[in-house]
Amino acid sequence: MISSVAPYIGKYKKYTVIASILTTLGIIANVVPYFFLYQLIVPLTQGELPEFQFVMIRVAAIFVCLALYAILYSRGLAFSHISAYNTLKNIRISLKDKLEKQPLGNIKELGTGQIKRVFTDDIDQIELLLAHAIPEGIANVTIPCVVLLAMFIVDWRLALLTLATVPLGILAMSMMMKAGMSKMGAYYESAKKMNNTIIEYVNGMEAIKVFNKDGDSFRRFGEAVRGYRDFTLDWYKVCWPWMALYNSILPCLALFTLPFGGILVLGGKIALSQLILVLCMSFAVGPAILRALSFGGKIPQLNYKIAELEKMMNGEPVKDGTKAFEGKNYDVEFKNVKFSYKKDCRVEPDNDKNGNSACHPEDQNSHPELVSGSSSESQSSEVLHGVSLSLKQGTTTALIGESGSGKSTLAKLLVHFYDLDSGSISIGGQNITDMTIEALNNQISYVAQEQFLFNTSLYENILIGRPDATREEVLDAAHRAQCDEFLARFPKGIDTMAGDSGKQLSGGERQRISLARAILKNAPVIVLDEATAFMDPENEEKMNAAIAEIVKDKTVIVIAHRLSSIKNADKICVLKAGNVIAEGTHETLSKDCEEYQKLWKASTAAANWKI
Repeated sequence: MISSVAPYIGKYKKYTVIASILTTLGIIANVVPYFFLYQLIVPLTQGELPEFQFVMIRVAAIFVCLALYAILYSRGLAFSHISAYNTLKNIRISLKDKLEKQPLGNIKELGTGQIKRVFTDDIDQIELLLAHAIPEGIANVTIPCVVLLAMFIVDWRLALLTLATVPLGILAMSMMMKAGMSKMGAYYESAKKMNNTIIEYVNGMEAIKVFNKDGDSFRRFGEAVRGYRDFTLDWYKVCWPWMALYNSILPCLALFTLPFGGILVLGGKIALSQLILVLCMSFAVGPAILRALSFGGKIPQLNYKIAELEKMMNGEPVKDGTKAFEGKNYDVEFKNVKFSYKKDCRVEPDNDKNGNSACHPEDQNSHPELVSGSSSESQSSEVLHGVSLSLKQGTTTALIGESGSGKSTLAKLLVHFYDLDSGSISIGGQNITDMTIEALNNQISYVAQEQFLFNTSLYENILIGRPDATREEVLDAAHRAQCDEFLARFPKGIDTMAGDSGKQLSGGERQRISLARAILKNAPVIVLDEATAFMDPENEEKMNAAIAEIVKDKTVIVIAHRLSSIKNADKICVLKAGNVIAEGTHETLSKDCEEYQKLWKASTAAANWKI
């Protein structure tokens, strides 16, 4: 466990060492007063009254020791927390870097709630290990061991009587850990489900209100919360008795020493002073031993959370090459591309509204009582079955097909959101896996149906397309993306804050901001994945003009359900069940492809729907 965290401590390791030394000195300062107390008690048992000066010196020494304990222990914890929180920072940064290299679909399948819990709650729990368990554990184990050794020097029988409670306490603790581990998997699965469900409930509040789905959504929300409550209580119920037992036994090191030690004194086997000394020692180290062993109850949770963290951090990253872009041109070629979504849920790829394959929380163990600690085996669902396509530089190719046909998957594979099962994708003859992710991203502008806007100014949101662009270039991109009209209604214009996820703008306006990004980036390859999804009759002309600005002299891939928008594409590829079944222009496909005829008929019929 410690070895898993150690690489992230870095230069702050010395702070942990200093913390361990200071807390150890603090424990020593906390133990010494009991020896002064012994010196005060022994004369009284012999019928002698200690001199006033003798007593005052011991009392003063006790107060000095207690003050030293407070100072040393608090300073030690200060150093350990400096080390701990900087280590947590390093872990979070490392996790962020590793998640960025993961296939995007894998990140979505984790769920927002799960990722948030790992980044905040789970990593915060590691603070217990770094700031307390290591420095305090060392101090609270080392000093009691030294004192117990001293007990054996005083009298081995009294030492054994003192130690008699420790095995009982450890047995109770081990039983608690064993029982708790059997329930821990379900406990954490229920927490994961609750987090994802709460976030989904909040994000979907608008739809819930509009469609009067309060009852259904709240039912699922309530099931998730009750499931977490039930599993939490179930976990605590098996742990409570053992917790109570070891918390009662471990501090009472004198449980056997006092009665049986008294018998030894009465029998003349040992001196009363020996019993008093050992009792003082036991009172001195009892709290320290309890403190050290109390971390034992937290270790199973830490083990589980660190294992989950390692699992997330050690996921297989997408292949990242080392070369810059070296392509001869900007032709795009798919060669015998096969791809499978590996997932643990029942959602089919390309079936959601955005063509994404992400698994949704409601599809994972929808009934709390079915949650278990073991993860289900990943299943593979092959989406593309040896697709080959050739897209020439400067041409526009449209991918069409029913939901689930694999068209959005092809687009995501081109921008390297996932690795292929087999086959290859190249730009200008260079395999995309040979390039660095940065080099590939510089060649492609990807405009999807849902474009995320950060809660910064609209200017800064467009600037993401090319961070080194001048303000004039950003304004020009916004103008070419037909943003002038809606920017004019904001007092601050392009410097207006977008709001959370761009809530200040309509769907079509957000889409035009994303198109402005793409115009500013000016990449040679353009992917438009349902980029006209929010087009309405009033804005259709503006959106088409914005798109025309992006695709000039580019290699363009368009994915659209509205077939009228791709009628003039240089080539149209019809996909069905992960295969390309036809290629050609609108005219040739209208005559020769039955599947295209069916899709065109459905699209034109939908265009004529009226309310």
